[in-house]
Amino acid sequence: MPTYTFENTDNGERFDKIMSMAERQEYLDNNQNIKQLIVKAPSIGDSVRLGLRKPDDAFRDVLKNVKKHHPGSFQKDGAKNKINTW
Repeated sequence: MPTYTFENTDNGERFDKIMSMAERQEYLDNNQNIKQLIVKAPSIGDSVRLGLRKPDDAFRDVLKNVKKHHPGSFQKDGAKNKINTW
């Protein structure tokens, strides 16, 4: 279950609660003096693996070296490997 951060608007107290989405909505409906805070955006995935940014040059050199010295080693049918070196 997710953890939600709340703030009491009467006294400014911040606290966390673990509850389901349905429980969160019911809790907010029953407590008008409580508001939910978005502390930070959740991490969805690795930006490099998702293709949002390239790995650094040193790691790309390692990938190129592996691709050069091990052609076809990652394919069962002997085809050229498909290592992405950007």
